[in-house]
Amino acid sequence: MTLKIALSGPPAERLRFAVSPLAELTAMLHVLAEPAHHPRLAGWAADVWAGLRPELAERLREAEFLWRSSRADFLVPARPRPALAEELDEVDRIDDETYVTAALITTCGNNRVHFGAPSPLADATARERALDLAQARGARQEAFAERLLADPAAVRARVRHTLEQCAEAFFDAAWAGVAPQLTADLRRKNDLLRHQGIAAALASVSGSVTPSPDGSGIVVDKLQDNATTAAGVVFVPSVFGHPHLVAIHARGWPPVVQYPVAEPDPPEPVPLETVTLRLAALAHPVRLRLLRTLARGPHTTGELARAWELSPPEVSRHLAVLRRAGLLTGRREGRYVRYSVKLAELRTLGSDLLAAVLR
Repeated sequence: MTLKIALSGPPAERLRFAVSPLAELTAMLHVLAEPAHHPRLAGWAADVWAGLRPELAERLREAEFLWRSSRADFLVPARPRPALAEELDEVDRIDDETYVTAALITTCGNNRVHFGAPSPLADATARERALDLAQARGARQEAFAERLLADPAAVRARVRHTLEQCAEAFFDAAWAGVAPQLTADLRRKNDLLRHQGIAAALASVSGSVTPSPDGSGIVVDKLQDNATTAAGVVFVPSVFGHPHLVAIHARGWPPVVQYPVAEPDPPEPVPLETVTLRLAALAHPVRLRLLRTLARGPHTTGELARAWELSPPEVSRHLAVLRRAGLLTGRREGRYVRYSVKLAELRTLGSDLLAAVLR
């Protein structure tokens, strides 16, 4: 599964490395929503939650799907600015339809490739479809989608205010600590790009980002099969984003890749019998695809079946194998069971596998 980006711009402009305060804030919000993805930051996340005012904590839970399993396009800027306020001003300049589409993609559990026209702001059928998809994801998603479609301006203002409150509550202090590390990584990447070329710069980003065979673009190993064309790609380093490799390629915007700069954790030893059972469960390509989908967030059997065009019984059989291997957990919500990846167990198989599943 890959994202192929054909680059049409001049060679000197095809890759750009830039630091983004908003993208790093989004990575921090993801850590707060999914601390199990980031065990080294669990203490930081617990301290932040403990210090949040109840109103802000509720706001973060209210909109966590904007950054939990995937990232809303406008939260990982394609045109990074030096200050968070400048990047939020850029978000304010996005038209309502672009903003709403990006927000609904994360709210409704769709992907960027297949969610399309007509606009739910103007078309009643598209609106009902969006609300149905949001309802299937949960009550918070449904309530958010209803407010967004009824009054986009009010929701946009509320999201911005929430992010500004996050800056005061925890981001400003955390940013002061990581900004020098991000700037240092930026210098290293630009030095590689100038002196050794695109291939060396990409290799320093991740083994999952490589030049295309014909040299006309790049290939990103992600949970999608898609191709796009752009003049260039923006690469944004992240400390809080480790181990995720996030690729954003919204139509009309330069593609953005947010990559981790932190070192991976070493794998922990587990019994050989356990390793054998889990590797056998992951040997089937369908089960590996399902696992990578579930790593983005909890899904029901029906959602997985629709996402991969499989029958629900077939998905259930594969999920049963993964559960017997101890790699999944299920939580019942009404008539449905939502399955999640047990990241601690997956981590014991090795940092490379964990990174491949989570990116």
